[in-house]
Amino acid sequence: MKPQHILITGAGGAIGSQLASLFRQQHPTATLTLVDLNAKALEDKAAALNAHLEVCDLTDVEALPNWWQALEDRHGTVDVLVNCAGIMDIMSITGTGWERGKRLLDINFIAPMRLMDLALPKMIDNRHGCVINIASMAGRVPIRGCSYYGGAKAGFGMASEIARLDLKMHNVNVITVYPGPIFSGLESHARSQVKRGPVSRFIPTGNPEELAKRIYRTFSKGGTRVIYPDIYSVAKQVANLDLTYRAMDFFSPEPNQ
Repeated sequence: MKPQHILITGAGGAIGSQLASLFRQQHPTATLTLVDLNAKALEDKAAALNAHLEVCDLTDVEALPNWWQALEDRHGTVDVLVNCAGIMDIMSITGTGWERGKRLLDINFIAPMRLMDLALPKMIDNRHGCVINIASMAGRVPIRGCSYYGGAKAGFGMASEIARLDLKMHNVNVITVYPGPIFSGLESHARSQVKRGPVSRFIPTGNPEELAKRIYRTFSKGGTRVIYPDIYSVAKQVANLDLTYRAMDFFSPEPNQ
């Protein structure tokens, strides 16, 4: 498809930033909107890409409809929504606590679902659009210390897969992305929360630029999902087998708290 208005949440992060550069490179005349809570992380990027900068607290879910309407009034209807914003903590379920846990649920599940709810009616009316949802392999296999994050990503990944089935007849595609660890601020923060050991040091970790290329290639071909690094494709295929759960019980790094 030829996008008219691309919106990327979490555009100040490693994956979102790479996707922004790639979409601008491939679609130089499209409207590009970059969304993040951290304005400073976006200012230079937005200027370099001739993109609109939007600062938004996605945890304020009740404010999203008015924000979305104002954004489309200013910049036009969004026909490519990239739900890339996310936060991750690796802490035991009791160590996480409800306030931190709710924030993990809001950003990783509730907010992107609400943004889909806001974007899809016009995509359906126009019979033209694509949603790219960044889920996680942490939502496919149990990782110690990820009750809230893994639970949110599991729900989001499943919702994204079902949305694709619902929307096929309307010519709206939904791509679900399952990254394993990717070199980024999110990954660095999560790694700092687990005890050092062979597993935490040598777990396969991917490059955000390569992930962005695979996501865009899937978008351009009308594909359905991306799993990266490649080794995690095996985990996805056997995620429902007892062997996988036993393996993750043994190999998951232990959180610090």
